[in-house]
Amino acid sequence: MTAAPMLASARTLFTDRRSTLRKLLRNPGAVVGLVLLALLLIGALLLPPLLGSPLAQDLGVRLSAPSAAHLLGTDQLGRDVLSRVANGARLSLGLGFTVMLTSLVIGLVVGLLAGLLGGWWDEALMRLTDIFLAFPGLILAMAISAALGPSLLNVMIAVALVSWPTYARLIRAQVLSLREREFIDAARALGAAQGRVALRHLLPNSVAPLLVQASFDVGSAILTAAGLGFIGFGAQPPTPEWGAMVSETRNYISQAPWASSTPALAILATVLAFNLIGDGLRDVLDPRSR
Repeated sequence: MTAAPMLASARTLFTDRRSTLRKLLRNPGAVVGLVLLALLLIGALLLPPLLGSPLAQDLGVRLSAPSAAHLLGTDQLGRDVLSRVANGARLSLGLGFTVMLTSLVIGLVVGLLAGLLGGWWDEALMRLTDIFLAFPGLILAMAISAALGPSLLNVMIAVALVSWPTYARLIRAQVLSLREREFIDAARALGAAQGRVALRHLLPNSVAPLLVQASFDVGSAILTAAGLGFIGFGAQPPTPEWGAMVSETRNYISQAPWASSTPALAILATVLAFNLIGDGLRDVLDPRSR
């Protein structure tokens, strides 16, 4: 995307927020994504205190079908599936947003330095970025998680380390396309330092593509973390993390399909919600759609 569309997108985002919101709400996919996300957030915030501990076991009702006592049934240890899924929503959504913000900050710093300083700084930082991009994301996350040890914190570190190169490449491209424009030259002529130019002029005019990428990356981070949890590199039992829940209950899928299908559907709904929102934002912030 060229510099002119990015400038237009940034102006639309900051100075015409009501129009941007109206256009987003007229996008059917974005509306579905926002509704799904709202339901997930409400469930994650309100349900856990009402449903009791997700770790409470009752072997007398193990693998029970959905009923009035357990709306989504129980797992192989008699734990309430709805309680575990709701608490897992807190973990997964918190993980997704934390990973996105961490990788965004790392990518912004690397991309801004590479684009502004140029020369050997640009070469060194971009070669470092290429090293991370050379490996499949899930494989690299598995290697990092294995080296650090299986835990939810280490999963967040691993996924953030895998995700930041996308932001670095994106912000570098924006800086390179904007840094020679007239308004940047004017700011420098008035004595603005490099840091001020970057934070007050370059970064605001690059926020639109970063916002779209961030919306996609929340869902991607949740999916990657669930994959690591499923294969044993992520959160460990009895933590109610969606991927670990699917892994724990997969051997009982013929007896109690609700125990594994419910967290799997939660993963599907969450990733779908963020992807639909990202698609909607991309359509709204693309000047060619106006």
